[in-house]
Amino acid sequence: MITPIFTFLLATLTGIGQANLIDWNSSRRLSWEDFKAAPDAASNNAALTSSSINVEFGYDDEELQYTINCRFDKTKSWVRVRNATILQHEQGHFDIAELHARKLNQALKAYRFNAKTVSTDVNRIYDSVMVLHHSAQNEYDKETDFSRNKDKQVIWLKKIADNLQELNTFGGYAGRPAIQK
Repeated sequence: MITPIFTFLLATLTGIGQANLIDWNSSRRLSWEDFKAAPDAASNNAALTSSSINVEFGYDDEELQYTINCRFDKTKSWVRVRNATILQHEQGHFDIAELHARKLNQALKAYRFNAKTVSTDVNRIYDSVMVLHHSAQNEYDKETDFSRNKDKQVIWLKKIADNLQELNTFGGYAGRPAIQK
């Protein structure tokens, strides 16, 4: 029997009910009603998307099992300025998180199981994908000037959609443990 050993979170999810979390789904786009938190008075942002990439894994002497989730947190996401451009930009942030959840799934599927180092290996894989994830989120805001550069915003949304399509094989990971030997 394989028992989950570790859970890693981009954002802390303790105390948050499932009703406040939205699993990423290509047919479920964000709406302003999803942004429940009060705006941060110290921030100049028009809105903030809080998402998490979570991996739970367990192993024995022969195999690794894991599940991945990419979720939007309603209780930590907020909006100050409501318009279609900003909502589309915030959806882009959630889509970038999904893209990196797929990259995590791809990396874990490619992992060659080693019972002696599996915990360290999965930590390393997760950390390396999260570095890429944070970098992509920052680059997205910088290049689009937080949605104000309309031309760059269009380019980024196409890039994100194309990358999601390229990694489509590594989507659909939630709720179905992947086993690696």
